[in-house]
Amino acid sequence: MQVETEFDSNYRKVLVAARRARQLQNGTPALVASHSTKVCRIAQDEIQAGKIGYVKKDDIPVMKPPVDESGLPIMV
Repeated sequence: MQVETEFDSNYRKVLVAARRARQLQNGTPALVASHSTKVCRIAQDEIQAGKIGYVKKDDIPVMKPPVDESGLPIMV
């Protein structure tokens, strides 16, 4: 695993910011000085400054269920 600093989607960026905002709300000190007192904005400032990264889990293959001739899944 490696720490990623570039976001592959806006969705992932929002998830990382939300998790960081929760950490800040629980008392973790901020990594950058911010003009805001809101934890969401502080988290965004930290991401913009490049102080926050995330670890991408290894890709897990998607297992599709077996299907019969008509295309319906076979229930085991």
